[in-house]
Amino acid sequence: MDEALVDNQMWPTSQETLDLLDQARRGEARAVEELLTRHRESVRRMIDLRLDPAIVQRVDASDVVQDVLLEASRRLQDFLQKPTMPFHLWLRHIAKDHIIDAHRKHHQAQKRGVNREQPLVRPGWADQSSLDLAGQLLDQELTPASAAIQQELQRRLHGALKELNEDDREMILMRHFEQLPNQEVAASLGLTEAAASMRYLRALRRLREILGNE
Repeated sequence: MDEALVDNQMWPTSQETLDLLDQARRGEARAVEELLTRHRESVRRMIDLRLDPAIVQRVDASDVVQDVLLEASRRLQDFLQKPTMPFHLWLRHIAKDHIIDAHRKHHQAQKRGVNREQPLVRPGWADQSSLDLAGQLLDQELTPASAAIQQELQRRLHGALKELNEDDREMILMRHFEQLPNQEVAASLGLTEAAASMRYLRALRRLREILGNE
């Protein structure tokens, strides 16, 4: 499957990724290094969005990012020979596996110590994306003079996100924080585009209900 020519604000532009993939197929080592370097910050944010606050003081997200990129480097030739999805979605799958491994390792081996250290929110949630989403759901003007109003919007949204079930929260993270189009969300989750769209609408509806109840 060829890389879709769709750009978004979180992941690097697709045309440049396509060019680097072509160069990597020709055996250019520099292209591999540049390809992974260009995606490093996107992988970092994807991990920050999902790393459990209970373990962030024990797990360095940078170490997880490095492990993801090392594995991607080792497996890149397999991907180049038979790409079944766009490169950034393939990279996301590797990152998700490493996030699961980090959670399993620290919650099982150090459960007591981990549970005493819980920051309020995931590192990746506190950005403009959460303000934009809160404004849409709460019908608020997002240009208030008071920073306290913006902080309150984010606080309410973060609390509501934590109340969502895992599937609904993942859909919101992919569509609003990673800004992935519905087509790519469907491909990543193994759903039809219609099913992905319905799941997204359900997640938005549930999030709005939680915010309304608050």
